[in-house]
Amino acid sequence: MQLTAQELATVLGAEIEGDPSVKVNRPAKIEEGGAGAISFLANPKYEDYLYETTASIVVVSRDFAPKAPVSATLLRVDQVYESFARLLAFYDQAVQARPQGVSPEAFVDPSAKLADKVAVGRFATIERGAVIEEGAVIFDQVYIGAGARIGAGTIIFPGARVLHQCEVGNHCVIHSNVVIGSDGFGFAPNEQGVYQKVPQVGKVVLEDRVDVGANTTIDRATMGVTRIGEGVKIDNLVQIGHNVEVGAHTVIAAQTGVAGSTKIGRYCRIGGQVGFVGHVSIADGTQIQAQSGIAGPIEEPNQAWFGSPAIPYRDYIRSYAVFKKLPDMYRQMHKLQKEIEALRRRDE
Repeated sequence: MQLTAQELATVLGAEIEGDPSVKVNRPAKIEEGGAGAISFLANPKYEDYLYETTASIVVVSRDFAPKAPVSATLLRVDQVYESFARLLAFYDQAVQARPQGVSPEAFVDPSAKLADKVAVGRFATIERGAVIEEGAVIFDQVYIGAGARIGAGTIIFPGARVLHQCEVGNHCVIHSNVVIGSDGFGFAPNEQGVYQKVPQVGKVVLEDRVDVGANTTIDRATMGVTRIGEGVKIDNLVQIGHNVEVGAHTVIAAQTGVAGSTKIGRYCRIGGQVGFVGHVSIADGTQIQAQSGIAGPIEEPNQAWFGSPAIPYRDYIRSYAVFKKLPDMYRQMHKLQKEIEALRRRDE
């Protein structure tokens, strides 16, 4: 795919400074560049690269004033990050080779309902009673279970599974090998201590504009709903347990595990490899540092936590500053103890 600076300026609403006919075919970092690449400059720390870059086009802010000659064509925009994000989305759609229409190699149950402009790839399966709303894109080898609902404009990448009765909202993105609606971890011991399966008869509901990273699993509720709120962004390899609720616009980084019936508030930021015990509530706006362990509820909103078990972030940093000094403190105490014993022996 090749686009001229003029075509991109039309897409971004940009002003052109340089050659409007120059063509690009890929995005690149400004320090790497290369002929045919488009890059951007938003952080002043990278400005020196602008004067050396071999990229053909660079997106900059409208008020940027170069301090030296620039060989690249400049596209001047109001918001650099936002404009480049739009450009990456435009490029992504162009190179993905999305399915068009419903592949004859897909299985679609006659009772399933597909709205207009739905695309279904090869070897995808859509079971009885499923509903796929307008403009949804179902890539190859996706499984949509009986009675499931996929919202308008949602994209589901190859190998993902949305199991029976689960609901995915509008304009969501489900990446490869995600499983939505796997059974919650429910077992009860009988009189002999043998664990028996507790049927998991609830479902998962993803609200609008949720992104779910590759190989993440979201368990269905034992009863009721496991709910992921509007605008939530979940990284790869995250485990969400049964009956969990995640509030709107919370972000969760990779390898985090959330045990059953935990309620995470709105606008939280959760680092990688965080572990949550079950049946706790986390206040809105909570920030949790990577590799922390949450062993109890967090009631005060907009606070940062760190450690395992986690404590308020500043308390952890102060405690860690002392912890690092423990070997020296021990040696000093040992030395003082010897001196005290020597004094006692002398006095005796």
